[in-house]
Amino acid sequence: MPLLSILIVILVVGVLLWIINSFIPMDRKIKQIFNIVVVIALVIWLLKAFGVFNYLMNVQI
Repeated sequence: MPLLSILIVILVVGVLLWIINSFIPMDRKIKQIFNIVVVIALVIWLLKAFGVFNYLMNVQI
């Protein structure tokens, strides 16, 4: 996956998260949970995009 595409996805997710946090009225706890879920999903997606996630899935203990 090209680096430019990854940067565009991160930028779009960040802008959408900012719009949701700024303009949609929610309780503070719900916003925190939503932000954490989005960040975790983005990190997992980045790990998959760079191929690190597949490597970690093949590690045996």
